[in-house]
Amino acid sequence: MGRRNKILVPEAREGLDQMKEKLLNERYGTNDKYEMAKEQGIPLSEGYNGEIKAKDAGRMGGAIGGSMVRELVKMAEQQLGQNKEQHK
Repeated sequence: MGRRNKILVPEAREGLDQMKEKLLNERYGTNDKYEMAKEQGIPLSEGYNGEIKAKDAGRMGGAIGGSMVRELVKMAEQQLGQNKEQHK
């Protein structure tokens, strides 16, 4: 059974989508998942894609999700550093 990622703060959806778009543009030069899939040799089409291997889906989603997590950690570290400086 696939893992379902549920955003705990629904109001954060727009910000996460913007971050995802920014990271995709930086990494792949596009935010179009179909173009990314084509570049990686993954047969992604509009609509139902149940025939795609989990491994291929993970290659796309894993790279994107990993980039988002790294960016969120970097943002948190910067924010903690700023808070530490303010409280000296």
